[in-house]
Amino acid sequence: MTDRNLGPTGVSRRGFARLGAGAAAAIVAATASAAVAGAAPTTPSRPTSPRPSGPSTPAGATETSTTVAASPEPPVATKTGWVALADDNTKQITVWHNGEVVKTMPTSFGTNKHPTPNGTYYTMEKKRDMYMDSSTYGVPVDSPEGYRTYVEYATRMSWSGIFVHAAPWSVNQQGVSNVSHGCLNVSTANGKYFYDNFPIGSPIVVRNTVGGTYVQGS
Repeated sequence: MTDRNLGPTGVSRRGFARLGAGAAAAIVAATASAAVAGAAPTTPSRPTSPRPSGPSTPAGATETSTTVAASPEPPVATKTGWVALADDNTKQITVWHNGEVVKTMPTSFGTNKHPTPNGTYYTMEKKRDMYMDSSTYGVPVDSPEGYRTYVEYATRMSWSGIFVHAAPWSVNQQGVSNVSHGCLNVSTANGKYFYDNFPIGSPIVVRNTVGGTYVQGS
């Protein structure tokens, strides 16, 4: 119960009135300090988690992007809406259909000794499976450079014997180094995709090899 005769400091109102102004002020100040000291601590607000930030750039440095721009579609005539680009700089085949990229696949071109010529080829025929024989271009099968190899999903690019074909034996080199005799080696899955989807009469542009220039029709 509150005593109405007591002042705000606990001193009786009558006694408080008898004190001088200075003493009364001192009592009030002391009482306020005691109240603050004895007050219950306030609960601090919950900290917010900082948003993640990217790596800082040193002063004076310039941020650069490591994204490699995709090659544009080669400006070649196509009656089928399909175009392919085989680029030895990236060792990738990029396939467009009606202006949209629909497939990219790693490949292995011809070695420096058997390079794939640069130029625009048009697909000529398809073989679900076949034997490739080095004797067809003058290299005996039993010679150190000779071969007779069974392949699947072969799409002919030239009458001189260049194909896009499945080559499961070179998957580890595809996209990395050139190990073929001039053909474009791809995985079995990618060879099947190309065989199933890329129509006869569609252009394949080969770029950036050491193989000179392809003469159409050869």
